[in-house]
Amino acid sequence: MMKRIPLLALAALMLFAVLPLAACHGSAGMAEFAVPGEFDTSKDIEITFWAKNDTNITQVNIYKKAISDFEAAYPNIRVNLRLYTDYGKIYNDVITNISTGTTPNVCITYPDHIATYITGQNVVVPLEELMADERYGLGGSELRFDAPTKEEMIPKFLSEGVVSGRQYALPFMRSTEACYVNKTMLESMGYELPEKLTWDFIWEVSDAAMEQDADGNFKVNGQKVMIPFIYKSTDNMMIQMLRQKGAGYSDDDGGILLFNDTTKELLLEISKHAEKRSFSTFKISSYPGNFLNAGQCIFAIDSTAGATWMGTEANHHDIAADKIIDFETAVMPIPQFDPDSPQMISQGPSVCIFNKRDPQEVLASWLFTQFLLTNDVQISYSETEGYVPVTTKAQDSAEYADYLARAGEDSDLHYSVKIEAAKLLIDNVGDTFITPVWSGSASLRDAAGSLIESVVKSVRRREKVDDAYLEKLFSDTASLYRLGQGMQTAGGKKELGPLPGTARALIIGLAAVWVLLGAGAVYGLVKARKNEK
Repeated sequence: MMKRIPLLALAALMLFAVLPLAACHGSAGMAEFAVPGEFDTSKDIEITFWAKNDTNITQVNIYKKAISDFEAAYPNIRVNLRLYTDYGKIYNDVITNISTGTTPNVCITYPDHIATYITGQNVVVPLEELMADERYGLGGSELRFDAPTKEEMIPKFLSEGVVSGRQYALPFMRSTEACYVNKTMLESMGYELPEKLTWDFIWEVSDAAMEQDADGNFKVNGQKVMIPFIYKSTDNMMIQMLRQKGAGYSDDDGGILLFNDTTKELLLEISKHAEKRSFSTFKISSYPGNFLNAGQCIFAIDSTAGATWMGTEANHHDIAADKIIDFETAVMPIPQFDPDSPQMISQGPSVCIFNKRDPQEVLASWLFTQFLLTNDVQISYSETEGYVPVTTKAQDSAEYADYLARAGEDSDLHYSVKIEAAKLLIDNVGDTFITPVWSGSASLRDAAGSLIESVVKSVRRREKVDDAYLEKLFSDTASLYRLGQGMQTAGGKKELGPLPGTARALIIGLAAVWVLLGAGAVYGLVKARKNEK
């Protein structure tokens, strides 16, 4: 019996070794944050701020000025800035750092990403209590700067930070999508730009623009290259088309409704124009603004935040200056199926706060987050691109009104296309929507865009796009993005999804223990029988 003890001890050690894996995704027992009664200004506090910029030095300088001004107001707080060029990289780094307890304090992010962060216990701080605090909340009495009140936050933008019924984020900037139109070229074809764009109009003009002369030049521009319609974000394209059609995409509980008959109809329609080469995407052809500015595109759909890349006078471009043509740029809302009931997506970065063991550190993070909502930061950042401030305090200010009124005075700060893009969102906030947010919703978004990308690529490879093709595409896409498991599907069936990796590790570890115990028991029986002989 004594010889079997080491084996059992080894099994026990294995069990205790795998148990911590079940808790590594989270804050390892961190207590839920509670607002301190007072902020300790005598204590030195250091916080980290992870932010995104597109190598835009103006935006970087705005962040740096905001930090400098904030530190002047709170000399005991030091803010360390870490810059990223891609939201996806921020997301990946946060996920990696959650398990080690080294998340940033404040992070520019998206609600889709936060939905994954909060699967860990008390990782992200809910903001309701902080927002309502009389001393340090929005517009609080003890703040050392002029912060907006909750009433001065634009309700629609504020609601976009609600995840799983809790306010986990505040909006930082907002944008939507716009259709940037080469109006000069459109009118040269004999068309008149309508007051509101429809999908039928876009497809008709795009197909007509593919006519070539005997030398293979496109008649509309006299060049060898022409892609009349290019969409930057195909995930937004599919999501908005489905919304406009009143068709399913996702429900609030994580139900997958994307793979439906309306989606098939949309993909079949898109395939027709992809076959004519009148439609393409950013991932397939490249950035739409480059083609628009070179006279090789009529309709370029991109974020309003990308307005500084669009048009003859755009101060951002990736093509040679001598390739840019002179044309009038019209900034229009995205095409609609029903122009009288427009639907367009609301998007843009938000800010969340990560929990820490020191409540004073979290409170310092909250103070800095509010500082990002002050007029100086909001207006300065919105002027860099076609973003819109998220507070009425900033939007209604004399400074911002003056900025909007000076559209066209120059091709930099007051670039007309950029300001028109901002006005587009301001005038249509009531027509915007957001998609349901839950852990895994970011994958569903990627899947929606991949459907369009796959169809366009298949058409170019001369594959037949029909019902059978789409059924297989749906199945392959659901498998690739791990959809349909543990989530509601269009057919109404709900299946159990894959267990988290930590849970799988625990189960595997337990199974290993039982196998080891079983092997020990068998070994003991065999040895006992040998001894009997």
